[in-house]
Amino acid sequence: MERDNLQLEESQFIKRIEIQSIQTWIGHLGKYILYTPMQRAKIAQRTLNFPYAVIGSGLNRIVYDLGNGYVLKVPLSFIGLASNANEFHLYHYAHPDIKQHLCPVIELGLGWIVMKKMDRKMAVNLENLQKIGQLTQKFLLHFIVPVDLMPRNVALTHDNKIIVIDYGLFIPF
Repeated sequence: MERDNLQLEESQFIKRIEIQSIQTWIGHLGKYILYTPMQRAKIAQRTLNFPYAVIGSGLNRIVYDLGNGYVLKVPLSFIGLASNANEFHLYHYAHPDIKQHLCPVIELGLGWIVMKKMDRKMAVNLENLQKIGQLTQKFLLHFIVPVDLMPRNVALTHDNKIIVIDYGLFIPF
């Protein structure tokens, strides 16, 4: 994939009809601006009608397990749409010291992003919170404000390295 071609119209992970469903959903985002995130997630699920399991949703995006070691993130809001592009940009252009802590972004399309699935959640304890604090400092030293960096948005590799799985709200400066 060429990095300068930000948004793909085809995918090696999702079908063309699914991409079309996402684009239809994106076209309707403005209708649901005053809805709660939970309401938007339910409407998105009905609209998209994907065969994949939903493994999470937040204020701005819904996450599907593609069942092959990857996840699909679809926006629930315009902020979610920007978050997808931000994750792609941060991952592909970050300094190697930072990139090693970011969940790999595989594809970006109009209204969707495919990332590696990270299964090992981080336990919330003092030691891990200190590690998150150290990681926050590392991001800041590389001119990135890690908005929303907290235990629920990170996972662990098999060698216990922290990987940020949701960094769509991070702000480069």
